Amino acid sequence: MPKFNRIHLVVLDSVGIGAAPDANNFVNAGVPDGASDTLGHISKAVGLNVPNMAKIGLGNIPRETPLKTVPAESNPTGYATKLEEVSLGKDTMTGHWEIMGLNITEPFDTFWNGFPEEILTKIEEFSGRKVIREANKPYSGTAVIDDFGSRQMETGELIIYTSADPVLQIAAHEDIIPLDELYRICEYARSITLERPALLGRIIARPYVGEPGNFTRTANRRDLAVSPFAPTVLDKLNEAGIDTYAVGKINDIFNGAGINHDMGHNKSNSHGIDTLLKTMGLAEFEKGFSFTNLVDFDALYGHRRNAHGYRDCLHEFDERLPEIIAAMRENDLLLITADHGNDPTYAGTDHTREYIPLLAYSPAFKGNGLLPVGHFADISATIADNFGVETAMIGESFLDKLV
Repeated sequence: MPKFNRIHLVVLDSVGIGAAPDANNFVNAGVPDGASDTLGHISKAVGLNVPNMAKIGLGNIPRETPLKTVPAESNPTGYATKLEEVSLGKDTMTGHWEIMGLNITEPFDTFWNGFPEEILTKIEEFSGRKVIREANKPYSGTAVIDDFGSRQMETGELIIYTSADPVLQIAAHEDIIPLDELYRICEYARSITLERPALLGRIIARPYVGEPGNFTRTANRRDLAVSPFAPTVLDKLNEAGIDTYAVGKINDIFNGAGINHDMGHNKSNSHGIDTLLKTMGLAEFEKGFSFTNLVDFDALYGHRRNAHGYRDCLHEFDERLPEIIAAMRENDLLLITADHGNDPTYAGTDHTREYIPLLAYSPAFKGNGLLPVGHFADISATIADNFGVETAMIGESFLDKLV
């Protein structure tokens, strides 16, 4: 019998909690990440009021300087710690794959100077559409359609751009380039970016609608990922016949590997929480694992260096946390974490190399306190330990410390 019948893992995308020990090996617009601190700088710069996460123990996590506006709890309701990344990367896929037990020793390729002409030419030949060369660089997803959307509406050219992540993104107005065509082009782009020197984590279709000056990205985004290079704990659970539910972009991140119930994409963090609550309420979900990603912190506020918006987004999640806790059954375990940092007060627009927080709560807990500072993969090792399956490449279980 598992210690917990169900485990719910929620990733607050990019909510780091301070520079990792090796952060200076990673740079952001030429500035080393050693002074980055997503939660710390938000708390200091614009204030942070997250009483529900604080109650579990967020303010108790060891730091050189305490979170300015998140107090430590003398008697928290759960367990807390911070986790360090082993893998050589600070992108979404690397973070999630390591959380599920993999060690990525060779980072994906990134293209700070844009994609090589060979890739653009191949996409043009396949699609029959020209590519706007001026957009071929790291770009904000909203800025790129503001800058080139009207041109695309006039010419039908493709808007291809990248970011600090190892991704190739294609923005297309739904009235100019139909979704089926956009998806087909993205599938081709995926097929030519599976090997170095262009090994990309994801190809992302970014459809939008509207008129110049008033463009809006739609919920018809599609991510085409590569499969993990080795079995993850998701695979181990699936092979053992244990239910695995994916909420948000989790299914895309793992290319469906190890997931036997895809609950669909999120239109927003709030929609993602609604989907998680629906998942938790399924009568047939008696035992197993749910895995949720809430991306708005990263996509809407971290990359855009909007500290106020990031803070408000954290407030909104914290306000809904009691709903998640109320939906838990007596033998459920809730784990709240992140996948990397994205300090909205920092240089550039890239992710930041940081520790991630870990909060653990269960109605069954009799104790509370701090867990040892560990590594991302300790999460999946704990999940594997609970359900009696093998771990993946790395990770140490902390299951016996949850009492």
